Amino acid sequence: MDIDDILLEKARQRLSHIPESRLHFVNASIYNTGLPDNHYDFVIARLIFLHLHDPLQAAEELSRILKPGGKLIIIDIDDGAFGAIQPELDVLPSILKKLSQLQASRGGNRNIGRSLPRILSDSGFIDVDMDALIQHSDLHSIEGFKRQFDINRFADFYKHGIITSYEFEELNKSYDHFASSPEAHAMMLFFMACGTKPL
Repeated sequence: MDIDDILLEKARQRLSHIPESRLHFVNASIYNTGLPDNHYDFVIARLIFLHLHDPLQAAEELSRILKPGGKLIIIDIDDGAFGAIQPELDVLPSILKKLSQLQASRGGNRNIGRSLPRILSDSGFIDVDMDALIQHSDLHSIEGFKRQFDINRFADFYKHGIITSYEFEELNKSYDHFASSPEAHAMMLFFMACGTKPL
């Protein structure tokens, strides 16, 4: 399920090897899915809550569509515990802070990870638990991390004055060093919170 047609089409392409009888793509808002009450055993919301202006309403909607005893898993980020990169991108923390402020001005929260257990509890879930997931370049390939920090991903932020020319140039130099270093490695943290809908 996604509200964005383009992302849904990408999902269709990536999952084209799975028979259509096993998949159903839904174009809807997480606040109003249009899905039936008490219908699903398991819901995963991955990297969506950081974009939401009302995460509690979203969690309540996901609770509505779960069967009693069903589980909701939320996987998301928290820039306060971003991860680690070697060689370091010295300017990255200041850029992440600015991106976090930008996200907040649009109604989102790049520090949502720390709030996930409370969101689940406040929306009526029980048996709430949380864990951290770590992706490390030595285990999952460095290529994904190179794409994550590719300077082209930050070009629009520079063009719109969100990051300074100094930050953009320093990030570019640091990225080139990171991408070309045989010693380069990185890890990123994601946070996974789980709750159960009461019987």
